[in-house]
Amino acid sequence: MPSSHTGAIRTQDALPTPSAAAKRPAPASAQLWRDPPRLAVPHIIAVILGGLALDSAFGWTGQYLATAWACTVWAWLYRAGGRAERRSLVLCTVIAGSGEAVLALAWGLYDYQFGNLPLFVPPGHALLMTLGVLVAARLPVRLTVLLVLVPATAWAGVAWLADIDRLGALLFLLFALCLAFGRDRALYSVMFALALAMELYGTALGNWTWRPLVPGLGVVSANPPFAAGAFYALLDLLVLAAVSAFARSLAAPRRSE
Repeated sequence: MPSSHTGAIRTQDALPTPSAAAKRPAPASAQLWRDPPRLAVPHIIAVILGGLALDSAFGWTGQYLATAWACTVWAWLYRAGGRAERRSLVLCTVIAGSGEAVLALAWGLYDYQFGNLPLFVPPGHALLMTLGVLVAARLPVRLTVLLVLVPATAWAGVAWLADIDRLGALLFLLFALCLAFGRDRALYSVMFALALAMELYGTALGNWTWRPLVPGLGVVSANPPFAAGAFYALLDLLVLAAVSAFARSLAAPRRSE
C-alpha cells in the first residue's frame, strides 16, 4: 500500500506549477457558453443560411423576415445565457453595427443589394460569433490554427503576387496579428473559416458585393476577399476584451470590501 508521502508527491506532480499556468492563460472565450442551450448550433446555422436566402429571394420582404428571424434567435440566446454571454451578445451587436457602418456605408468596401445596412446584419454577427465559440470549444487549438494558417499563408502570397486579391492579402496580416497577440487563437481560426464560407454564400446569392478596387487605396479585391474573416477575428478580440474588462471592473469593488 503506497504511503501518504508518495501520494502527496504524485498529487503535486499532477498539478500544473504556477509558472506553467501563467504561460498558458485560458482563452477568454472559455468563459462563454459552458452550458449552451440545446440545438443552438443548428438554430444559428439555419438563421444565417435561411435569412440570407430570404433576403436574396424576396427583396425587402425577405429582408424584414430575415431581421425578425435573426432577432428572435438572438433574443432566445440572450434569455438562455448568463451575464457574460449577454454582454458578449450586446457588445458584439453594437461593435459589429458600428464597424459595418464604417466599412460599408462610409468607406464603401462593399455594397448591400439595396445600398443600406440590413438590420439583421449586426445581430447576425453576434450569432456567428456565438457559433464560433461553440465550435472552437470542441477543437484542438494547435491543429485548428495550423489547418487555417498554412493554406491561408500560401494563398495570401499568391493573391498578392498575382494581383488578384491584394485586399485579402492585407487582411491576412490583420488575422496574423490577432493570432500573434490574442489569446483565443482557435476561435479566430474558426471564425476565419466560418466567415469565408458565409462570404462566399452571401456574395453568390447577391446579398452584398465587394468593390473590385478598394476606395482610397486602389488595391484589387476579390468578391469576397479570402481573408474577410480577419474583420471577424478582430471583432471577437474586441468583444472578449470588453467582456473581460467588465468582469474585472465588477470584481474590483468586491475585493476591496
